[in-house]
Amino acid sequence: MQIKPRRTFIRQMAASTALLSVGATGLAGCTSTAGGIAEGAVPGFRHGVASGDPLSDRVMLWTRVTPARDGDIPVRWQMATDPGMQQVIAHGSVITSAQKDYTVKVDAAGLLPGHVYYYQFALDGGGKSVVGRTKTLARGDAKQVRLAVFSCSNYPAGYFNVYADAARQNDIDAALHIGDYIYEYESTGYASGNAQALGRVSEPRELLLHTDDYRRRYAQYRSDPDLQAVHAAMPFITVWDDHEIADDTWRDGSVDHKTSKYGPFELRKLAALTAYHEWMPIRVPDAAAPDKIYRSFDFGGIVSLHMLDTRLIARDQQLMMSSYYDAHKRFDVEKYKQDVYSPRRQMIGHEQMAWLEGQVSRSTARWQMLGQQVLMARMEYPAAVVMGECNTTDYCALKLRAQADPSCVNEKEQRWLAGATLPCYLDSWDGYQADREQVFEMMHKHRKNLVVLAGDTHNAWASDLRDAQGRQVGVEFATASVSSPGMEGAYPDRDPDDVAAMMVDLIEPLYYAQTSKRGYMIVTASHEQVRCDWRFVDTVFKHEFTAATERSLRVLPGPGNRRIEECYSV
Repeated sequence: MQIKPRRTFIRQMAASTALLSVGATGLAGCTSTAGGIAEGAVPGFRHGVASGDPLSDRVMLWTRVTPARDGDIPVRWQMATDPGMQQVIAHGSVITSAQKDYTVKVDAAGLLPGHVYYYQFALDGGGKSVVGRTKTLARGDAKQVRLAVFSCSNYPAGYFNVYADAARQNDIDAALHIGDYIYEYESTGYASGNAQALGRVSEPRELLLHTDDYRRRYAQYRSDPDLQAVHAAMPFITVWDDHEIADDTWRDGSVDHKTSKYGPFELRKLAALTAYHEWMPIRVPDAAAPDKIYRSFDFGGIVSLHMLDTRLIARDQQLMMSSYYDAHKRFDVEKYKQDVYSPRRQMIGHEQMAWLEGQVSRSTARWQMLGQQVLMARMEYPAAVVMGECNTTDYCALKLRAQADPSCVNEKEQRWLAGATLPCYLDSWDGYQADREQVFEMMHKHRKNLVVLAGDTHNAWASDLRDAQGRQVGVEFATASVSSPGMEGAYPDRDPDDVAAMMVDLIEPLYYAQTSKRGYMIVTASHEQVRCDWRFVDTVFKHEFTAATERSLRVLPGPGNRRIEECYSV
């Protein structure tokens, strides 16, 4: 059995029993921005504006000039305390050119903590961009922090209604995009079946390999009015996952990259990173190392947010379960476990791990929050299911039968129920268990309250995080995708609630699953709790949509808590 991309994960993590329904709150009917925010823009700034990497005294500002001529282009910028741009508190000018793909990045400093600011760019001759809104980080007087969390925004897969809904939220301190901001596939690749009808065929049409390829793909994504709207409404804090480079990227390659056909992977990676840093409002921690983007943000003594890189710095190549079968189709369980648990296998690497421990040990914030790409929770299946001895439906039925009448379970079924669980999605932290244990031990040793944010799988999850000794160390909240399809495509004839319920039944630490809808998370942290609201849209195939908060869960601080519980209050 070979486990590789999200598509395989979606097929693997299937299910069929009923999930107790949860009432939707915050229902709103609306349409996408589709021309709204862009109406005030002039042709010189067709890709909108953005801000990012806010600190207490500064923030990155971004735009791209749509050039009317070749050569250097001067661009003026200013910041104000009002949306009418009358109370200007900072201004300056920069030069952009084709060398930067005509992108503009300004690290605007000298700002006050916890303040909302507005910004705008202008060209000689009077052309002005739309006005963007941003916010600096609070220091010690914050009461709460609200973060919008996104992942897996696939342009040909559907409209960005998720971004449109988030842009209308008026109380978000910052947005986190934790990976797959773009997809690198050719125009007929993954999730492109409706692209022609939706008017969202990927450009360029070919697989992304060179710098200009990646630049053109970012330009297409950033032409989307809903993405422009959410960038103009709030600062972004971003990290890449694999599709900003190539599917299932690891340190020295990708599952789909064939050197004989596409050339050295290092050149493709450099091309992808060049375009990423040009088009994203990110502050580069080390200009000499563009692949080094792990960094921290402190939100007023409430949250220390540590953005990790689980892809490029140190990740070893993913294991494949198919390589553990012999010629007689017998699976070598012991060798498999030995490799999965090997201390030599790295996810984030020694240098990043040491940096993270330093950040965590020095932090005095109530919550340590990890903004990163892939699931950290143990998403392990019963061995009987992984080995193909029993399917998921029959296994769950067996569990119910054994609970009702243990005497009706035969010897083979007893062996199935008593068997161990095995990790099977090896692109996640399940495939790098030694690194995960180091993170858990770090949080336990320093007595920290841990909340992990994840994306990658296109589905929504909430799990308790327990170390190898079974100690509760924190929780994980994972967001659904902006537009990439989830399990509903793999199981079109099954009730999605049954699919989600099967997941919760099969995977012991898993508390909640939503496997059929596109959406995002709003994470609200205070000294008293961290609450996660999963917000979903009803469609990505029409500009008219409804949005609702369908589930809310929380975690409380302290060694007696640090586990998922229901959140009943609005």
